[in-house]
Amino acid sequence: MAFMALCCALALTLLLPTNALALTTNKATARPNQDGGSGVIGGLTTRLTWEGTVDEGEEVSSITLMLPVGGTFDGSSTKITALEGLSRANVEGVATANGNQLDVVFSEAVGEGLLIRLEVEGMAFPPEGGDVVVSGTYVNAEGTQTLADSKPITTIANTALQSMIAALDESELVQAWNSNPFLGMFFKPQLLLTALFSLAPGWLLCLVIVCIAYPFAIVLGLIFAFMKISKHRIVRAIAIVYINVLRGTPLFLQIYIMFFGLPMMNININNNVLGVIVIAINASAYLAEIFRAGIQSIPQGQYEAASSLGMSYFQTMFSIILPQTIRRVIPTVTSDFITSYKDTSLLSSVGVMELMMFSKNLTSVSGNMTPYVAAALFYLVVTLPLIKVVTIIENRMAHAERGGGPRPKGKATQIEEDAEDELMTQEFAVHAEALDEKPSPWTAVLSPLRPSSVSEV
Repeated sequence: MAFMALCCALALTLLLPTNALALTTNKATARPNQDGGSGVIGGLTTRLTWEGTVDEGEEVSSITLMLPVGGTFDGSSTKITALEGLSRANVEGVATANGNQLDVVFSEAVGEGLLIRLEVEGMAFPPEGGDVVVSGTYVNAEGTQTLADSKPITTIANTALQSMIAALDESELVQAWNSNPFLGMFFKPQLLLTALFSLAPGWLLCLVIVCIAYPFAIVLGLIFAFMKISKHRIVRAIAIVYINVLRGTPLFLQIYIMFFGLPMMNININNNVLGVIVIAINASAYLAEIFRAGIQSIPQGQYEAASSLGMSYFQTMFSIILPQTIRRVIPTVTSDFITSYKDTSLLSSVGVMELMMFSKNLTSVSGNMTPYVAAALFYLVVTLPLIKVVTIIENRMAHAERGGGPRPKGKATQIEEDAEDELMTQEFAVHAEALDEKPSPWTAVLSPLRPSSVSEV
């Protein structure tokens, strides 16, 4: 009998409503406080919105919300709203913050069926970030009851970057700068700082793609350059079609054909690898023309001189022609490398997470153009030094072609200088003899200053 009574009591306990159901937690959300993003950063002030519904037959006189250790309600303000369906109910109360605890006491008990909304402005989650649960208690007619935990709110750890951004937010100078519509839209300091860190992975991917693709492009370019100057008509025709088609169509179109055409043929390649392939193939067509022009710029006499020495065509090409060609085409190849580096931005149109894709996402989230300005800075970091290098190389090559620059001190040069000295000595001796044959009034004065013999000169 005792066992049957215990089972009945347990069944009644499960079936009857409990005090824990007097106030149901609906949700707890936080407003994003990440500048230029949609995340919630711990340690920085934000707004917490908590909602709960009073169940049937219940009344709630106060609510206490609690955050994990490190969170704080200090300095916050709380807006209390009660809704009955779509109508606002007249509910008032007083909110008192005490560290990570917020006590809300209603002037009158909130009745059944009402939705209670607490909007806490100026609170902060724990700075270490993580999944934060809002817990607490409430008071009804039966006393203090435990409030059901909210769903976790994902927060971001407060880093040094976020601290710097928060300092910029509070700066009066920055606020005055951002008040200008143009400066605030294109050069917002907080968003620029965020973008420089956020876009770095995309920038590195751009560098990796172009640095891997370009060596392959150089090899392909040399192959098709030799094919275009080949004596065989079919080989030349293949090279001409390859070069003209790739140079005559936009890279954007080539990217679309590769990224959407290959999957239709059940050929699936990683997007980053496919990006390398497209950039390499496109650049190879331009490099082929650069190398072909460089090879054909070498005078024909050098081929003939090498042939007279018994060198074969391949020996002539790789020992004499190509070294000179490489020196001549370095500026143009560097300029083409800059173009290929900038062309990686087109890969963002097919989902490659490079620099432009990161900046596009950040711009769409922030509604500001500053991320695009940050992307421009990343491009300029690479292109401006390379442009300077190209200018220096071109100036030196032009100076060398005009005969400028120091002459090497070799054995042949020394012989030439000795010959010139000997010629000057002979000319001086001839002039001295002429003076001896035709004395002048100044002979008596100058004769002590003139060398007695040519050897003294």
